Amino acid sequence: MTVPSNPDPDPRTTPGLDPQGGVPQGETPPAETGTGTGTGPYRPPRAGWAKGPLVVIWLLVAVCALFFLVYAIVLATR
Repeated sequence: MTVPSNPDPDPRTTPGLDPQGGVPQGETPPAETGTGTGTGPYRPPRAGWAKGPLVVIWLLVAVCALFFLVYAIVLATR
């Protein structure tokens, strides 16, 4: 049986913490994860990459609009 980990540990049972939940003198605090958004060198986004998806979206909208227009014309002429 697995027990879910608690992100807020109980200071009474966690080794390396004093009773108030702080870190005693000389004790190394837990390391932070390196998955934050500020990690790595800054690279500005490339310009122009959004034109392709935007054209595809507009083509899909035009095809759908054309389909419904033709469908309405076919229904009106029956």
